[in-house]
Amino acid sequence: MVHASTTVSEPTILLSLVSKLNLLTFNSGSQNQDSSTGYCPFGPSCLYLGGFGTLRKQNRLRVIGSLRLGRSGSENGVIYRRVVDDFNRFIRFNCVGAEWIGLGSIGVGYGDVDDDKLGGDGNVGLADGIEGKVGESKGPKRVLILMSDTGGGHRASAEAIKAAFHEEFGDEYQVFVTDLWSEHTPWPFNQLPKSYNFLVKHGPLWKVTYYGSAPRVIHQSNFAATSTFIAREVAKGLLKYKPDVIISVHPLMQHVPLRILRAKGLLKKIVFTTVVTDLSTCHPTWFHKLVTRCYCPSNEVARRATKAGLQPSQIRVYGLPVRPSFIKPVLPKDELRKELGMDEYLPAVLLMGGGEGMGPLEATARALGEALYDEKLGEPIGQLVVICGRNKKLANKLQLVNWKLPVQVKGFVTKMEEYMGACDCIITKAGPGTIAEAMIRGLPIILNDYIAGQEAGNVPYVVENGFGKFSKLPKEIANIVAQWFGPKAHELEIMSQNALKLARPDAVFQIVHDLHELVRRRSYDPEYCSAN
Repeated sequence: MVHASTTVSEPTILLSLVSKLNLLTFNSGSQNQDSSTGYCPFGPSCLYLGGFGTLRKQNRLRVIGSLRLGRSGSENGVIYRRVVDDFNRFIRFNCVGAEWIGLGSIGVGYGDVDDDKLGGDGNVGLADGIEGKVGESKGPKRVLILMSDTGGGHRASAEAIKAAFHEEFGDEYQVFVTDLWSEHTPWPFNQLPKSYNFLVKHGPLWKVTYYGSAPRVIHQSNFAATSTFIAREVAKGLLKYKPDVIISVHPLMQHVPLRILRAKGLLKKIVFTTVVTDLSTCHPTWFHKLVTRCYCPSNEVARRATKAGLQPSQIRVYGLPVRPSFIKPVLPKDELRKELGMDEYLPAVLLMGGGEGMGPLEATARALGEALYDEKLGEPIGQLVVICGRNKKLANKLQLVNWKLPVQVKGFVTKMEEYMGACDCIITKAGPGTIAEAMIRGLPIILNDYIAGQEAGNVPYVVENGFGKFSKLPKEIANIVAQWFGPKAHELEIMSQNALKLARPDAVFQIVHDLHELVRRRSYDPEYCSAN
């Protein structure tokens, strides 16, 4: 029975918490750290926690945004401590009478699953208290890949891993890909992809979200609170697949599932791994100390994993997983062009705007149409391929333009490896997947945009490694391409060689073979997964 006094206290606690949170302020560009502060391993996010031990900026890193919660004895410091106390009281109040994150009523054990207790939708009937048999499946091993459609890169990596498992091991593995948040959490948590799309379209909001949630004390508190409300549904989602291996390809797919597995003692039965799909800068939520493996695409990401507390035995640097079709040899460039209906002899530039055809595609295409046509000779010096993705309106508009040079306007393309193989350079935003694919094909890159936070580090990665340039100006971009197709053709060739040197075409196969080895060893020694 809930007493009246307890019922009245809930809105009081919540209103007090909200009012105090409103007093916390975000500061951009804060550079005033002193020697008494501590070190923040995640670069562009520093948290000032007076009294708890503070964080400082390493000399080589620039603070882009910080969440200032006050120095010791300051008003903000006192407010922060009160916020933490009120937050804990609020969570405890809402969990009165229930076990931690509601897992007491969820049968997540090692017993057999009675098929008669599976609902028509394939979900395990947790209300009956049955237990899912995980980590002990007979026949093909089950691999569950956790992703979310916050941008196209996570799904692309998930599908690449799934395809590699099929190519390398055939029927030895069953691979399932699920959007954990959209498919296995209640509202409003299942609105994550829509929320992300809204935030990235409003840059300042995304910066506040990204950098404000970077400090560990912030995102761990958020995950703890979130677990209170979604653990039951997430556990049902995990049990539905009875996985032997779980692979997270998203920064928000580690913490809640690992809490559930740890709570029920399943960490030694299930191989849980993370495949980081950000190429350089990445959010600290990518890293969790309980994973068996953390697959990193670059040495920079591996350094961040180490600073987050992961051990060398947990970290592997294989590269970013891309579709196996990119590893297979393609036809020579002139033959590919002929097959794709392009001019066989003119150099070609590929212009992309991602799956949604975003960015200044139209302005850049028109600028290229002018720059790649020699008025004196009265002939083109290059050709253009524009990939508009699902932006049908833009595709229709560009198809009606009276171009002076050969131009192909495409919608959503599935055989991107062929178009990359047929072109000499690419213009795109700084998505890690596209960059990795371009490197495999030896394409110099012109980056024309990036998402603050996770893509910011991709720009210096491309420019400083000598295989691309950055510009947001359509006319400047067009002029760079015109120079590459003319007097600076040698520069284009050097950049192509640099891209090939950095490419890691076998990354996805190295990942699945390492996973196969982990599963094989776990079959003989369950302790192996937690020790290695």
